[in-house]
Amino acid sequence: MKQSIKKIFNTLSMFLILATTFSAFGVLSTIEHSSDYEKIDNLNNQKSIISTLTKLDKSDLELALIQFNGKSTQLLNEIDKLRIIYELNFTEQYLLSNKKEYLNDLDKLTTLTNEFNLNARKYYIKDKKNEKLKNEKLQESFKQLYKQIDKIIFRSIDYDKEKFNIYKNIIYISFIVILIFTLIYRRKLNNIYQDLYYLYNLDKKDYTIYSEEADAISLRMNRKAVLSENPSMLDPVTGINNHKGMINSYAQKKGMKESNFTAITILEIDNFSKSNRAYSQEFTQNILKKVAFTISLHEQSADVIARVDYNQFALILSRASKEIALKDIEMIQQSISEIKFKSQSTGVVKVTVSGGYVIKPNNKTLEESLREAKKVLGHAKANGGNKISQLRDIQE
Repeated sequence: MKQSIKKIFNTLSMFLILATTFSAFGVLSTIEHSSDYEKIDNLNNQKSIISTLTKLDKSDLELALIQFNGKSTQLLNEIDKLRIIYELNFTEQYLLSNKKEYLNDLDKLTTLTNEFNLNARKYYIKDKKNEKLKNEKLQESFKQLYKQIDKIIFRSIDYDKEKFNIYKNIIYISFIVILIFTLIYRRKLNNIYQDLYYLYNLDKKDYTIYSEEADAISLRMNRKAVLSENPSMLDPVTGINNHKGMINSYAQKKGMKESNFTAITILEIDNFSKSNRAYSQEFTQNILKKVAFTISLHEQSADVIARVDYNQFALILSRASKEIALKDIEMIQQSISEIKFKSQSTGVVKVTVSGGYVIKPNNKTLEESLREAKKVLGHAKANGGNKISQLRDIQE
């Protein structure tokens, strides 16, 4: 069963979105890990501050109080920072659902910090009455506060273990999914490339087309005249109009877009004359077929294309402006120049074309404009080929 390139690329697009999502999760987990380290640093810093507050020099009580006020305020600010850090920790909030537990721990930490600050303030005042009892209370509140900070640190380590297990499973699954998709779509993309390579090289035999679109293109490239078409108006090699078919098609289509400009171009394959043929008949026919197909890809409903000589093609384009018509002709020339064929005798063969481009006036017949286009083509060939000449070029 042939595969649809559209479906393959749609699925590949979804896979890239999924891979981007996994990458975003990885970035988020990195940010959260960074905040976890910041949280541990914060708690250790609090332990250092409260240790300092129990060892202030009482010989200068005024200085001790100034130091105490600054550090006690810092303690409360550090707790507020922990609350802010937690707001950015989505894994703990939504996957571990520990918000209530964690905030209760912080509320208890705040209460113990306030109690510790109160006992420390009482200890560092000038009144030396009951100093031993004040010191005992300070030491007791210090131990409780220290114990609460350690409790939060240990719980944070447990949270980190749980998060690591979640991250680990997601990373494993992501790796497996990405690996499977990569292997599958690497093969699919390679098959699509082989289809395109086959379409570029019609001399290749015994190839089974993989994709629906390439199969349809191949059928179009090798299409035969159907019963509704008159074989006498078709070129037997390329399947497009011959000179007679061109005249007939133009007569049918010339009134489709009367306001448009009619651009006539004769394209000739460079160094490809019948009298100086360097390749086998089969190979040259493959080139002619591919050139004709490439031209047909740019054909619009009101256009007419035809093979009018051995290596010449006539293009009658109907466009809204002269500039658009010339741009399309140059695009066709560029597309043809990108075709590469592989010959057993000479290797890779690159095809180029020269062209004579004119705008058909309403007071001239098609045949007159075709003769004029051939005259302009002669100018392009005389100047090295592989270029599109216009009427103004030969008038200069």
